[in-house]
Amino acid sequence: MIYLDNAATTLIKPVSVGQELLRAMQRCASPGRGGHRAAMRAAETVYRCRETASALFHVPEPERVVFTMNATHALNLAICSLASPGTRVLISGYEHNAVTRPLHRLGAELLIAESPLFDPESCLQAFKEKIGEAELVVCTMVSNVFGFILPIRDIAALCREKRVPLIVDASQAAGALDVDFAALGAAFIAMPGHKGLFGPQGTGLLLCGALGEPLISGGSGSDSLLQEMPDYLPDRLEAGTHNVPGIAGLNAGMQYVQERGVPAIFETERKLLCRAAEQLSDFAGVELFTGPAGTQSGVLSLRIAGVDADEAALRLSEQGVCLRSGLHCAPLAHKSAGTLDTGTLRMSFSPFVRGEEVDVCCRKIRELTR
Repeated sequence: MIYLDNAATTLIKPVSVGQELLRAMQRCASPGRGGHRAAMRAAETVYRCRETASALFHVPEPERVVFTMNATHALNLAICSLASPGTRVLISGYEHNAVTRPLHRLGAELLIAESPLFDPESCLQAFKEKIGEAELVVCTMVSNVFGFILPIRDIAALCREKRVPLIVDASQAAGALDVDFAALGAAFIAMPGHKGLFGPQGTGLLLCGALGEPLISGGSGSDSLLQEMPDYLPDRLEAGTHNVPGIAGLNAGMQYVQERGVPAIFETERKLLCRAAEQLSDFAGVELFTGPAGTQSGVLSLRIAGVDADEAALRLSEQGVCLRSGLHCAPLAHKSAGTLDTGTLRMSFSPFVRGEEVDVCCRKIRELTR
Protein backbone atom coordinates (compact mmCIF):
# COMPACT_ATOMS: atom_id res chain seq x y z
CA MET A 1 0.00 0.00 0.00
CA ILE A 2 1.18 3.51 -0.88
CA TYR A 3 -0.27 5.95 1.64
CA LEU A 4 -0.45 9.60 0.53
CA ASP A 5 -3.29 10.87 2.72
CA ASN A 6 -1.24 12.27 5.57
CA ALA A 7 -3.18 15.55 5.73
CA ALA A 8 -6.09 13.46 7.06
CA THR A 9 -4.05 11.21 9.39
CA THR A 10 -0.43 10.13 9.40
CA LEU A 11 -0.79 6.38 9.17
CA ILE A 12 2.89 5.51 9.53
CA LYS A 13 4.15 6.62 12.95
CA PRO A 14 7.49 6.46 14.73
CA VAL A 15 7.82 3.05 16.42
CA SER A 16 7.99 4.76 19.81
CA VAL A 17 4.39 6.02 19.49
CA GLY A 18 2.88 2.53 19.62
CA GLN A 19 5.33 1.42 22.28
CA GLU A 20 4.46 4.29 24.62
CA LEU A 21 0.73 3.91 23.98
CA LEU A 22 0.84 0.22 24.90
CA ARG A 23 3.00 0.88 27.95
CA ALA A 24 0.52 3.45 29.25
CA MET A 25 -2.41 1.08 28.69
CA GLN A 26 -0.68 -1.54 30.79
CA ARG A 27 0.74 0.64 33.58
CA CYS A 28 -1.25 3.87 33.96
CA ALA A 29 -4.58 4.51 35.69
CA SER A 30 -6.33 7.92 35.87
CA PRO A 31 -4.36 11.07 36.69
CA GLY A 32 -5.60 13.07 39.67
CA ARG A 33 -7.82 10.21 40.84
CA GLY A 34 -5.65 8.78 43.57
CA GLY A 35 -2.22 8.79 45.19
CA HIS A 36 -1.36 5.19 44.32
CA ARG A 37 1.45 4.30 41.97
CA ALA A 38 -0.66 3.66 38.85
CA ALA A 39 -2.44 7.02 39.21
CA MET A 40 0.82 8.85 39.81
CA ARG A 41 2.39 7.25 36.73
CA ALA A 42 -0.59 8.51 34.72
CA ALA A 43 -0.20 12.03 36.14
CA GLU A 44 3.49 12.03 35.29
CA THR A 45 2.79 10.80 31.75
CA VAL A 46 0.22 13.53 31.15
CA TYR A 47 2.43 16.27 32.56
CA ARG A 48 5.44 15.15 30.50
CA CYS A 49 3.34 15.55 27.37
CA ARG A 50 2.32 19.07 28.44
CA GLU A 51 5.99 19.91 28.93
CA THR A 52 6.92 18.54 25.50
CA ALA A 53 4.16 20.56 23.82
CA SER A 54 5.12 23.63 25.83
CA ALA A 55 8.71 23.42 24.57
CA LEU A 56 7.79 22.60 20.97
CA PHE A 57 5.26 25.43 20.61
CA HIS A 58 6.90 28.01 22.92
CA VAL A 59 4.11 28.03 25.50
CA PRO A 60 5.40 29.75 28.67
CA GLU A 61 3.50 27.49 31.10
CA PRO A 62 2.70 23.78 30.55
CA GLU A 63 -0.66 24.34 32.26
CA ARG A 64 -1.74 26.35 29.21
CA VAL A 65 -1.61 23.14 27.15
CA VAL A 66 -5.09 21.56 27.22
CA PHE A 67 -5.76 18.05 25.90
CA THR A 68 -8.69 17.53 23.52
CA MET A 69 -10.08 14.70 21.40
CA ASN A 70 -8.95 16.33 18.13
CA ALA A 71 -8.58 19.74 16.48
CA THR A 72 -12.35 20.02 15.97
CA HIS A 73 -12.91 19.64 19.71
CA ALA A 74 -10.18 22.22 20.38
CA LEU A 75 -11.66 24.70 17.88
CA ASN A 76 -15.14 24.29 19.36
CA LEU A 77 -13.74 25.04 22.81
CA ALA A 78 -12.00 28.16 21.54
CA ILE A 79 -14.88 29.43 19.41
CA CYS A 80 -17.53 28.87 22.05
CA SER A 81 -15.31 30.71 24.54
CA LEU A 82 -15.08 33.87 22.42
CA ALA A 83 -18.09 33.94 20.09
CA SER A 84 -21.83 34.15 20.66
CA PRO A 85 -24.92 34.89 18.54
CA GLY A 86 -24.27 37.99 16.45
CA THR A 87 -20.50 38.16 17.06
CA ARG A 88 -18.79 39.53 13.93
CA VAL A 89 -16.10 36.96 13.11
CA LEU A 90 -13.54 37.52 10.36
CA ILE A 91 -12.19 34.33 8.74
CA SER A 92 -10.00 33.52 5.75
CA GLY A 93 -11.37 32.10 2.53
CA TYR A 94 -9.68 28.77 3.28
CA GLU A 95 -11.30 27.63 6.53
CA HIS A 96 -12.32 24.06 7.34
CA ASN A 97 -15.83 23.09 8.43
CA ALA A 98 -14.36 22.65 11.93
CA VAL A 99 -14.35 26.47 12.00
CA THR A 100 -17.35 27.43 9.89
CA ARG A 101 -19.87 24.95 11.30
CA PRO A 102 -19.41 25.94 14.98
CA LEU A 103 -19.68 29.61 13.98
CA HIS A 104 -22.83 28.89 11.98
CA ARG A 105 -24.36 26.93 14.86
CA LEU A 106 -23.66 29.80 17.25
CA GLY A 107 -25.31 32.31 14.92
CA ALA A 108 -22.17 34.40 14.50
CA GLU A 109 -21.97 36.93 11.67
CA LEU A 110 -19.27 35.80 9.23
CA LEU A 111 -16.95 38.19 7.41
CA ILE A 112 -14.68 36.53 4.85
CA ALA A 113 -11.25 37.83 3.87
CA GLU A 114 -11.38 36.56 0.30
CA SER A 115 -8.13 36.22 -1.64
CA PRO A 116 -6.63 34.26 -4.56
CA LEU A 117 -4.84 30.97 -3.98
CA PHE A 118 -1.12 31.16 -3.11
CA ASP A 119 -1.19 34.96 -2.77
CA PRO A 120 -0.17 35.86 0.81
CA GLU A 121 -0.04 39.60 0.13
CA SER A 122 -3.63 39.68 -1.16
CA CYS A 123 -4.70 37.56 1.80
CA LEU A 124 -3.17 39.99 4.30
CA GLN A 125 -4.68 42.95 2.48
CA ALA A 126 -8.13 41.35 2.66
CA PHE A 127 -7.76 41.03 6.42
CA LYS A 128 -6.62 44.65 6.70
CA GLU A 129 -9.68 45.84 4.81
CA LYS A 130 -12.18 44.01 7.02
CA ILE A 131 -10.66 43.78 10.47
CA GLY A 132 -12.21 47.08 11.48
CA GLU A 133 -15.60 45.36 11.43
CA ALA A 134 -14.49 42.28 13.37
CA GLU A 135 -14.86 41.33 17.02
CA LEU A 136 -12.97 38.05 16.57
CA VAL A 137 -10.62 36.58 13.95
CA VAL A 138 -10.31 32.84 13.22
CA CYS A 139 -7.67 31.81 10.70
CA THR A 140 -5.99 28.64 9.52
CA MET A 141 -2.22 28.54 9.12
CA VAL A 142 -2.32 26.16 6.15
CA SER A 143 -5.14 25.15 3.81
CA ASN A 144 -5.86 21.45 4.19
CA VAL A 145 -6.91 21.30 0.52
CA PHE A 146 -4.09 23.13 -1.24
CA GLY A 147 -1.29 23.48 1.30
CA PHE A 148 -1.48 27.27 0.93
CA ILE A 149 0.52 28.82 3.79
CA LEU A 150 -1.36 31.88 4.99
CA PRO A 151 0.59 34.88 6.39
CA ILE A 152 -0.39 34.08 9.97
CA ARG A 153 2.36 36.10 11.67
CA ASP A 154 1.28 39.24 9.83
CA ILE A 155 -2.39 38.52 10.52
CA ALA A 156 -1.56 37.97 14.20
CA ALA A 157 0.34 41.27 14.34
CA LEU A 158 -2.66 43.01 12.77
CA CYS A 159 -4.96 41.47 15.38
CA ARG A 160 -2.70 42.64 18.20
CA GLU A 161 -2.57 46.13 16.74
CA LYS A 162 -6.37 46.33 16.46
CA ARG A 163 -6.88 44.48 19.78
CA VAL A 164 -9.03 41.79 18.19
CA PRO A 165 -8.65 38.28 19.68
CA LEU A 166 -7.31 35.61 17.34
CA ILE A 167 -7.97 31.86 17.16
CA VAL A 168 -5.47 29.93 15.02
CA ASP A 169 -6.21 26.58 13.39
CA ALA A 170 -2.80 24.89 13.18
CA SER A 171 -4.16 21.53 12.01
CA GLN A 172 -1.94 21.32 8.92
CA ALA A 173 0.93 23.34 10.37
CA ALA A 174 1.81 21.63 13.65
CA GLY A 175 4.87 19.46 13.06
CA ALA A 176 5.64 20.93 9.62
CA LEU A 177 5.86 24.68 10.31
CA ASP A 178 7.01 26.73 13.28
CA VAL A 179 3.96 27.27 15.49
CA ASP A 180 5.14 29.89 17.98
CA PHE A 181 2.48 30.51 20.62
CA ALA A 182 4.48 33.28 22.30
CA ALA A 183 5.19 35.15 19.06
CA LEU A 184 1.63 34.95 17.71
CA GLY A 185 -0.02 36.15 20.90
CA ALA A 186 -3.24 34.32 19.95
CA ALA A 187 -6.10 33.73 22.36
CA PHE A 188 -6.09 30.06 21.33
CA ILE A 189 -4.19 27.78 18.96
CA ALA A 190 -5.85 24.45 18.08
CA MET A 191 -4.24 21.38 16.55
CA PRO A 192 -4.77 17.60 16.21
CA GLY A 193 -2.40 15.03 17.60
CA HIS A 194 -2.86 12.51 14.79
CA LYS A 195 -1.48 14.45 11.82
CA GLY A 196 1.92 16.15 11.75
CA LEU A 197 2.57 15.35 15.43
CA PHE A 198 2.32 11.58 14.72
CA GLY A 199 0.12 10.86 17.74
CA PRO A 200 -2.81 8.43 17.82
CA GLN A 201 -6.28 9.35 16.61
CA GLY A 202 -8.43 10.78 19.37
CA THR A 203 -5.79 13.24 20.54
CA GLY A 204 -5.51 17.01 20.14
CA LEU A 205 -4.19 20.15 21.81
CA LEU A 206 -5.52 23.59 22.61
CA LEU A 207 -2.86 26.14 23.50
CA CYS A 208 -4.52 28.75 25.68
CA GLY A 209 -3.72 32.41 25.91
CA ALA A 210 -7.15 32.94 27.47
CA LEU A 211 -8.94 31.04 30.24
CA GLY A 212 -11.71 29.64 28.06
CA GLU A 213 -15.20 28.37 28.78
CA PRO A 214 -15.88 24.64 29.31
CA LEU A 215 -17.82 22.74 26.66
CA ILE A 216 -18.63 19.96 29.12
CA SER A 217 -18.56 19.80 32.91
CA GLY A 218 -17.68 16.98 35.24
CA GLY A 219 -14.92 15.55 37.35
CA SER A 220 -11.55 17.24 37.13
CA GLY A 221 -9.75 15.51 39.98
CA SER A 222 -9.52 18.89 41.72
CA ASP A 223 -11.78 21.16 43.82
CA SER A 224 -14.40 18.44 44.07
CA LEU A 225 -16.61 20.48 46.45
CA LEU A 226 -17.22 23.08 43.73
CA GLN A 227 -20.24 22.62 41.46
CA GLU A 228 -18.62 24.71 38.75
CA MET A 229 -15.53 23.79 36.79
CA PRO A 230 -12.30 25.17 38.35
CA ASP A 231 -11.29 28.67 37.33
CA TYR A 232 -7.75 27.72 36.32
CA LEU A 233 -6.10 25.82 33.47
CA PRO A 234 -5.91 23.07 32.45
CA ASP A 235 -8.56 21.68 34.82
CA ARG A 236 -11.21 24.15 33.66
CA LEU A 237 -11.32 22.66 30.15
CA GLU A 238 -10.52 18.98 30.86
CA ALA A 239 -13.59 17.33 32.36
CA GLY A 240 -13.53 13.56 32.78
CA THR A 241 -10.85 10.91 32.48
CA HIS A 242 -7.92 11.66 30.19
CA ASN A 243 -6.96 9.54 27.20
CA VAL A 244 -3.71 8.60 28.92
CA PRO A 245 -2.54 6.00 26.32
CA GLY A 246 -3.24 8.48 23.52
CA ILE A 247 -1.41 11.24 25.37
CA ALA A 248 1.58 8.96 25.93
CA GLY A 249 1.67 8.17 22.22
CA LEU A 250 1.29 11.86 21.35
CA ASN A 251 4.25 12.71 23.57
CA ALA A 252 6.38 10.19 21.70
CA GLY A 253 5.24 11.65 18.37
CA MET A 254 6.14 15.19 19.43
CA GLN A 255 9.52 14.00 20.68
CA TYR A 256 10.15 12.58 17.21
CA VAL A 257 9.29 15.99 15.70
CA GLN A 258 11.70 17.68 18.13
CA GLU A 259 14.50 15.25 17.33
CA ARG A 260 14.11 15.36 13.55
CA GLY A 261 13.40 19.09 13.51
CA VAL A 262 10.44 20.96 12.07
CA PRO A 263 12.49 22.60 9.25
CA ALA A 264 13.84 19.19 8.17
CA ILE A 265 10.34 17.70 8.11
CA PHE A 266 9.04 20.61 6.04
CA GLU A 267 11.93 20.31 3.59
CA THR A 268 11.39 16.55 3.19
CA GLU A 269 7.68 16.99 2.48
CA ARG A 270 8.34 19.90 0.13
CA LYS A 271 10.83 17.82 -1.89
CA LEU A 272 8.28 15.04 -2.25
CA LEU A 273 5.68 17.55 -3.45
CA CYS A 274 8.12 18.98 -6.01
CA ARG A 275 8.98 15.47 -7.17
CA ALA A 276 5.31 14.76 -7.83
CA ALA A 277 4.69 18.13 -9.48
CA GLU A 278 7.67 17.69 -11.80
CA GLN A 279 6.32 14.38 -13.07
CA LEU A 280 2.77 15.67 -13.59
CA SER A 281 3.18 19.33 -14.53
CA ASP A 282 3.68 18.83 -18.28
CA PHE A 283 1.27 15.92 -18.62
CA ALA A 284 -1.80 16.75 -20.70
CA GLY A 285 -5.05 16.37 -18.81
CA VAL A 286 -3.62 16.96 -15.32
CA GLU A 287 -4.24 20.31 -13.63
CA LEU A 288 -2.00 20.96 -10.62
CA PHE A 289 -2.52 23.53 -7.89
CA THR A 290 0.97 24.67 -6.94
CA GLY A 291 2.38 27.87 -5.54
CA PRO A 292 5.76 29.62 -5.39
CA ALA A 293 8.35 28.45 -2.87
CA GLY A 294 7.36 29.51 0.62
CA THR A 295 3.64 29.56 -0.07
CA GLN A 296 2.86 25.82 -0.06
CA SER A 297 3.40 22.97 2.41
CA GLY A 298 3.41 19.24 1.67
CA VAL A 299 -0.11 19.09 0.21
CA LEU A 300 -0.78 18.86 -3.53
CA SER A 301 -4.25 19.03 -5.08
CA LEU A 302 -4.97 18.19 -8.70
CA ARG A 303 -7.73 17.52 -11.21
CA ILE A 304 -7.74 15.04 -14.09
CA ALA A 305 -9.59 16.11 -17.21
CA GLY A 306 -12.57 13.86 -17.92
CA VAL A 307 -12.15 11.84 -14.72
CA ASP A 308 -14.24 12.56 -11.62
CA ALA A 309 -12.06 13.05 -8.53
CA ASP A 310 -13.94 10.41 -6.53
CA GLU A 311 -13.72 7.94 -9.40
CA ALA A 312 -9.99 8.60 -9.73
CA ALA A 313 -9.45 8.00 -6.01
CA LEU A 314 -11.42 4.76 -6.15
CA ARG A 315 -9.45 3.45 -9.13
CA LEU A 316 -6.16 4.36 -7.48
CA SER A 317 -7.28 2.70 -4.25
CA GLU A 318 -7.96 -0.51 -6.16
CA GLN A 319 -4.30 -0.38 -7.20
CA GLY A 320 -3.07 0.16 -3.65
CA VAL A 321 -2.61 3.95 -3.74
CA CYS A 322 -4.36 5.96 -1.00
CA LEU A 323 -5.31 9.55 -1.90
CA ARG A 324 -8.25 11.66 -0.80
CA SER A 325 -10.86 13.14 -3.11
CA GLY A 326 -13.81 15.52 -2.91
CA LEU A 327 -14.21 18.75 -0.95
CA HIS A 328 -12.05 17.66 2.02
CA CYS A 329 -14.50 19.17 4.55
CA ALA A 330 -13.51 22.64 3.28
CA PRO A 331 -16.02 23.93 0.72
CA LEU A 332 -14.98 27.52 1.42
CA ALA A 333 -11.43 26.78 0.26
CA HIS A 334 -12.75 25.22 -2.94
CA LYS A 335 -14.95 28.24 -3.54
CA SER A 336 -11.90 30.48 -3.18
CA ALA A 337 -9.90 28.38 -5.65
CA GLY A 338 -12.72 27.80 -8.15
CA THR A 339 -12.94 24.05 -7.60
CA LEU A 340 -16.22 23.85 -5.70
CA ASP A 341 -18.06 22.08 -8.55
CA THR A 342 -15.48 19.34 -9.01
CA GLY A 343 -13.47 18.99 -5.82
CA THR A 344 -9.90 17.78 -6.14
CA LEU A 345 -7.71 14.73 -5.80
CA ARG A 346 -5.22 15.36 -2.99
CA MET A 347 -1.76 13.98 -2.28
CA SER A 348 -0.30 14.76 1.13
CA PHE A 349 3.13 13.76 2.32
CA SER A 350 5.04 12.87 5.48
CA PRO A 351 8.68 12.10 6.33
CA PHE A 352 7.84 8.41 6.10
CA VAL A 353 6.86 8.60 2.40
CA ARG A 354 9.55 7.33 0.01
CA GLY A 355 10.31 9.01 -3.30
CA GLU A 356 9.74 5.74 -5.15
CA GLU A 357 6.19 5.64 -3.80
CA VAL A 358 5.54 9.11 -5.21
CA ASP A 359 6.85 7.92 -8.60
CA VAL A 360 4.45 4.96 -8.64
CA CYS A 361 1.52 7.19 -7.71
CA CYS A 362 2.34 9.67 -10.49
CA ARG A 363 2.65 6.89 -13.04
CA LYS A 364 -0.76 5.55 -12.10
CA ILE A 365 -2.29 9.05 -12.31
CA ARG A 366 -0.86 9.45 -15.80
CA GLU A 367 -2.38 6.12 -16.75
CA LEU A 368 -5.81 7.37 -15.64
CA THR A 369 -5.64 10.19 -18.19
CA ARG A 370 -5.45 7.61 -20.97
